[in-house]
This record gives sequence, structure tokens and C-alpha cells, in this order.
Amino acid sequence: MSAFAFAFPAVLTALVLLPAIWWLLRLTPPKPSSEVFPPFAILASILKREETPAQSPWWLTLLRMLMAAAVILAIADPVFNPRTSTLATGGPLVLVMDNSWAAATDWKQRVDTAAMLIDDAEGRDVPVSLVLTADRQHDAVPVDAMTARNRLAAAEPRPLPADRVAAIAALRTALDGTPPGTIAFITDGMASGENDETTAALQSLSPAEFRLIASDGAATVAMTSATNGADALTVTLTRLDGGPAHSLPLTAHDSHGRPIAAGTADFAAGATTATGRIAAPFELRNDFSRLTIDGLANAGGAYLLDDGFRRRRVAFLSGEVLDASQPLLSPLRYINSALSPYADMIEPGVADLSVAIPQLLEQNLSVLIMADIGRLPEGVQDEVKRWVEAGGMLIRFAGPRLAAAPADDPLVPVMLRKGERALGGALSWSEPQPLSAYPANSPFFGMRAPEGILIKRQVLAEPTPDLPERTWASLADGTPLVTTETLGSGRIVLFHVSAETSWSNLPLSGDFVEMLRRTVQLSRGGMANGGGQQAKGLPPYRLMTASGTLAAASGEAKPLTVADGAQKIATFDNPPGLYGTENGYVAHNLFPPAHQIRPLAIAEGASIRPEPLAAAQTFSLKPHLFTLAALLLLADCAIVLLMGGAFAAAARRLPKRGATAALALALAAGTLAGLPSEGRADDAKPGDEAILSRLDTTHLAYVVTGESEVDRVSERGLAGLTEFLTYRTTLEPGEPVGVDISRDELALYPIIYWPVSASADMPSSAAVSRIDAYMRNGGTVLFDTRDQFVSLDGNSTSPNTERLQAILANLDIPPLEPVPADHVLTKAFYLLSDFPGRYAGGPLWIEATLDRKEDPSRPVRTGDGVSPIMITGNDFAGAWAIDTNGMPLLPTVPPDDVQRDHAFRAGVNIMMYMLTGNYKADQVHVPALLERLGQ
Repeated sequence: MSAFAFAFPAVLTALVLLPAIWWLLRLTPPKPSSEVFPPFAILASILKREETPAQSPWWLTLLRMLMAAAVILAIADPVFNPRTSTLATGGPLVLVMDNSWAAATDWKQRVDTAAMLIDDAEGRDVPVSLVLTADRQHDAVPVDAMTARNRLAAAEPRPLPADRVAAIAALRTALDGTPPGTIAFITDGMASGENDETTAALQSLSPAEFRLIASDGAATVAMTSATNGADALTVTLTRLDGGPAHSLPLTAHDSHGRPIAAGTADFAAGATTATGRIAAPFELRNDFSRLTIDGLANAGGAYLLDDGFRRRRVAFLSGEVLDASQPLLSPLRYINSALSPYADMIEPGVADLSVAIPQLLEQNLSVLIMADIGRLPEGVQDEVKRWVEAGGMLIRFAGPRLAAAPADDPLVPVMLRKGERALGGALSWSEPQPLSAYPANSPFFGMRAPEGILIKRQVLAEPTPDLPERTWASLADGTPLVTTETLGSGRIVLFHVSAETSWSNLPLSGDFVEMLRRTVQLSRGGMANGGGQQAKGLPPYRLMTASGTLAAASGEAKPLTVADGAQKIATFDNPPGLYGTENGYVAHNLFPPAHQIRPLAIAEGASIRPEPLAAAQTFSLKPHLFTLAALLLLADCAIVLLMGGAFAAAARRLPKRGATAALALALAAGTLAGLPSEGRADDAKPGDEAILSRLDTTHLAYVVTGESEVDRVSERGLAGLTEFLTYRTTLEPGEPVGVDISRDELALYPIIYWPVSASADMPSSAAVSRIDAYMRNGGTVLFDTRDQFVSLDGNSTSPNTERLQAILANLDIPPLEPVPADHVLTKAFYLLSDFPGRYAGGPLWIEATLDRKEDPSRPVRTGDGVSPIMITGNDFAGAWAIDTNGMPLLPTVPPDDVQRDHAFRAGVNIMMYMLTGNYKADQVHVPALLERLGQ
């Protein structure tokens, strides 16, 4: 394909006429014959004769030649990046388009490529079937080019791998045996699954033409795992193109998105996997929240970290006297070997427990492990108990000392029997017991069934009704092996066997390492509230966008179940993101550890030659050449007038008519500006047209937060309320308007809905000042934190509420109170007792009414003006939001159509209150006034 061509090359033959045009322009007319008339001789010496040049100047002729050449070239229509339509017309054009995570980096280029193919189909009157492989739903029915173009404009990349099997199945159903003309597969170049048969499945549809369009794959890189080592963080990366050696910069961000550390990952030549390092101190690495590859804005270039990633600081103590000559008999050896790869281990500097334990607790511990320590020194036990109640984790191992300890020890999770139980041996009838399967409420649930582990001795727990709930592991005969109990904000865990091999062979097994690792990960804000919560499902908390950033969770994601502790590849139901709550969450990334991306497999024997994405759109020089010809024509006219003396004559008249010329110039400028000939009536400013267009009707407005999902729900919510107002009241508002509080005019709107989002940018002080001025001038701002569901437990403050507090700290707001039962808001249009939204139960806060002596005979309060501020957490926009078909976008909590109807009624009352003020309050006195006037 040539990079330059003419649409009508035959027109270029007109260029041969340029020499003829040159000759005509340079042609000199014949010299006229002269007859001498004597009386004219005197006049000839007095009058200056006008002389006509024999021929035009060469530079003027060249200018006219260039003008003619520009016109001829413009008619020939020269085009850069010309395209030749090769679509087959025997059937519809089928566009199979990967909108996976890897397509986010060059998404616009992919859309441009698809748009060109749709343009070709429109020119040949061919229907188009568009299928996006990373979408949950597929509509593969062929449609006209305009509909396909609109669907393409609405498409967007997803932070997910492509699901081509479902897409091709929907395409096969939609075509119903009709062979397509051209199948254009715009792919991300990656294989989906172990046995990728995408190209073979598409060719089985019997297309007249098959085109494979893909990028070079150089930017297809993903992070698959991160390990917090002893001295650095290690990251594993995989890439699609095993080309030359390449180095990628890595950045670690904290929970606020700030970069706090950096490193690099180096791919060797021909390698598809690489390992990178980010060296940082232990405390700084524990603040890492997200890793990114610089310059790669997609879900593969970001890796989320949770509490399980952070290294714990673990201290361990033993009640036995250390014997350096026999280290294998020391319980601390097995504990240290099991946890040192995953935690920072601290040993006491002194043997005295009354000195060692306080020193260890001062070092910001996450876990304290005590192996066979029965009785703690006086005063230390209370100090350890306070530390556990404040959030620490105490792990204890049994032994002879613990078996002989008092039964009322508050630092054991269950009541213990005195002494120990021996299994096997000359004085025992029982045999050593194996372990049973781990229960579902245990953090060990999902581990493989224990094999080859035998318990020969243990301490026994007294039977209690709640003992099964406190048991994480047990023997085959049902006696507990690991028990637990929460104490304040912390937890106590007891292994009923010793930490060395005298009581069992558990410390020699891999299960011992995994059990300790999982137990330690429950400390300090991990998913510690219930052990087996991961098996029950974690709700979506923050989800990753296609660009690799985090946003509020959408309604499509489902709770995440990680019962076996192994991460799976991201799906439609569980996209990458954070699952849980703000008190603890689990990171679910795009790929599991050790995953490798592979190139797309091409069917064996298929003659498919991949095509690149469209480098640039077709660019025509025709308008530019016509513009050049017009400019040359204007220049020619000006030169002719200059040579004729027109400007010189005007210059001679300018001093006599200076004022008239200046006035004419001013009037001409006013006419060009579109104003009356009398001059400009006012000083127009940019944006005045938009302001004038919004003065004809009332518009509901919302604050644009910059988060696409939040702004979409706000816009659709106000659209739903607008539709409800139109059908139920005489008020017919216009389309909702999103406002930028930092620059848009706010006085046009009676009320502004502000969805508070902690993840959005904090408004500047200037923007907050504009909001303050807006409320002082009579406007009202409805703040909606949308967090009523978070406050159900009654003891937590959501990030959205904290952001609202930060905003209100810079505003001069009046005292607030929940809407009183007799307030005008409760009867402005509907009679309401509460103001629910998507959530119910939260109050609607308004300006408090001044304290005064109430008149018992008056049914409503007097002086009910319009409150400049309203605050709710019930998510009004979420309840009002509807789609283009009028169906609700989000469910109410709990699902209740009556609650949604009351939410709309609350919106109507708020609008009537905003537009009428205390008018409704005064109406109740009309009968009394009329009766008094009648007297």
C-alpha cells in the first residue's frame, strides 16, 4: 500500500496546459500604428501619458501558474495513507475485536482500524456484526454501519482477559449458518487458554476473506507476582514478545497513590519472563499498596497488594534452656525456619522474661510466639494481655510447663485440663493420632488433607459448647489440635503440641510452615475476623479500571471466594481489584503467580498473514490545496490593485476622511463579530452561549468528581429524577448538567448534588470558596456520602465521610439537624416521614431551626427558609438512576420497589422545597386567614 496517491489521477493530465497558460499570460498585444497630429505635440509635452506594460512581470505570472497548479492538484485529490477497500461483499462484515486489558494501551488505534472497516462496509452497503471479546454480553446480529459505528464509539477496554469462546459462540448463533463476507479479527495477539483455537473457530464460519489485524505486541507486559523478601521486594513479569533485551522501570505507590519507591525489571534477550527488585527498608515496604510499570497504563502493568503481602514483625520466646550443642531439640529452631522467609524474626536479648517481653512489645510487634511458657512473671501477664487487646496476636505452643500451668490462665483460648495426654507407648492403650480434615471456619481450610502427621502427646481442652467454633484443627478422634479466641482487637492461638519433635512430627512437615504462615498473616488488620471468611466470599471494595487505577466497585462484580488460598485468573464475576472492607481486604490481580502469556496460535496449515493496526487515518490534501489557491487569488488581486494605484489613491484620501474610515472600520469589526451595526452592546465572554441556553428552563446539576462510574450514576440519577418530576408535577426540568465547581457558573442552578468520593481529587480552596459563595447567595448543595451501608455497625467512619468532613472544614456552614417531623420538607409535595435513597435509615441533615417558643396551635414551624446545605448518606442518585430504557441501574438495599418510589418522592419534595421555600408552610394558614377576613 502506497503512502501517497491521487483519488483522481486522470485530472493530472491538465498540468500539460500550464505552458499554454504561461504563454497566454505573457502574450504581448500588437503595437498600434500612430498618426502624427501636430496640435497634440504640445499636449504630449505637458500631459503624462498612461503607459501599459508590454507584458506582466515574471513573478506575477509565476504566482498565477502556482494558483492554477494548486487547483488542478486539488481536483486530483492527493491522499496520504490511501486505503483500498478489499471487503468481500458475499456476506456481512464480521468484526471480532479484543477489548481486553492488553488493548488499553493502543485502544484508539484499534478503534480507528475498526472504524475504517465499517466505513468500507458502508460504502459497499454491507451489514456489520461487531463482537467484543471481553464483554459479558454479546450482540452479534449484523446491523447497519451507523448502528455499528455507535456501538464501536460506546465500546471500551476491560481489565480482563479475552473470552473468545463465548464471543464466537454468540457470533455463530447470530449468523445462523450465513457465511460472512469478511472476518476481521482485531486481536491483542495473546492466546486464551492452554489450547487456543480461535483462528480455527473463526475460519470454520467459512468466510470469503479472513484478516488478522494485530499490534506488534512489544507493549504487552504484565506483572504476575510480588514477594516481600528480607531486604527487597521481588516482582515477576511476563511479556508476549521475547525480543531483544529490555529494561522496565517499576514504581511502588502507597495507599494514597503517592510514589514512594522505585526499581527496575530486566528482560534478557529472547526471554519472556523477568524478575525485578524494589529495594527499600522493611517499614517502607509495608506501606506499598500498588506496583506499576512506568508508561504502561493498563491492568497488566499494575499489581495490587493487600495485608497478606506485608511482612510481619514476629518475636519468639521459649521456656526451655537453650542448648547450643543440640539445636534440633530447640523449639525456636523450627519456628524460625518456618517463618523467616515470610516475616522479620526477633529474638530476645536477655533470658529474663520480665525484661525480655516488655522490650519485645516496644518494637511494634505483630505476633508474639511463646513455646512452652506456662506461668508469666507478675505484671508481665497483664502487659501482654493489654497488648493483645490492642490488636496483637499471641501464638502459644504446648509443652510440659504449659501442661502444669494454672487452669485459669487468661492467655489461653480454651480451658485446659491439668497435665498432658500421651498417645502410644508402653503405658497407653491408644495409638498416635493423625490429623482430620480442616474445618470450614479455619484459615487452614483449603490446604491439602494432612498425611503422615502423627501426634504422640497433647494438652487437652475441657469440652464446652463453643469449642467446635474455636477449633481450627483437630485430631482424627476429634480432640482439638489448634484452638483460638479473640481478645479485644487481637487474637490468641494455641497449638496443643510442642514446637519441637518430642510430641509430634508436625514441625518436620510442610503443613507446619503453611499453618504458621497463614496464622501470622491474620495479624494486624488482615482478614482475621472469623478465619474462614474467605471461603464465604468477600464483597468487592475497590476495582481496577482498564488503565490500571482503582475506582469504586460496580454492581456487576460478585463476592470473591478464595477458599483454597490460591488466586485464580480474573473473570467477569471477579475482576481485578480489592475485595473485603476498609478494615481488611484481599488483592485479586489479573493473573495468578507463575502465569505466562503466550502468542496467539494460528491454525495449522492456514495461510494467514497478520496485518498491522492502522498507522494513521487517511489524510486528504484537497481542502488545503483549495485554501492555497484562494490565498494566491487574494494575493494576485491585491498585487493588481497595488500596481493600479488603488491603495495610493486611498492613502491620499485618508487624512481628509480619517474619522469616517475609523468609524467604518469599527462598524465592520462589529458586523464580523455578529453584532448590530451600532456597535457591541455588551462584553461577551467565553461560555456565555452555554449560560444563555440554560436560562430558559430549570436544570438539575451535579458535581463532576472525575470518576467515570460515580459521574455516570449521578447523571443517570438526576435524569431519572427529572423524568419523575416531568410526569408527576408541573415542573419540567431540562437535561441534567455536570458542573466543574472550580470554573463553571453555579448561580444557574437552584440545587447542586455532590456525590462525595474519597478516591476523587480533593477540591481546591478556590473551588470550596466558590461553593461557599453559592450557598450564601441562596443556592443549596446536597452532599451525599453514599455510605449508609458502612455505618450499619455503628462504630466506623467511612472514607467518604472523612472526605466530607475535610470539605466542610473549609466552609462556613450553619448548625445542622435531621429533618424535623413537622418541617416543610415532609409535606412540600408528598407527605413523608423519612428520606430514603438506595439505602434507608440514614437521616437527611439540614440547617437547624433557631430555638424559640413554639405555638401549640400552629401545625408547622414558622420561618422555614431554604437550607443552604443538605447532607445524607442514603445514595439518592443510586436510587434515582435509570438506563436509557427507564429501568433502574442499581438495586436498593434491601431490594424494595416501595423504597425506590419513596426515594423519588423524597427527590420531588426536595425540589419543591428548593423552588417554593416556606410557601407550603404558609398555605396551612389560608383557611384561618379567610375565616378571620370574613368576620
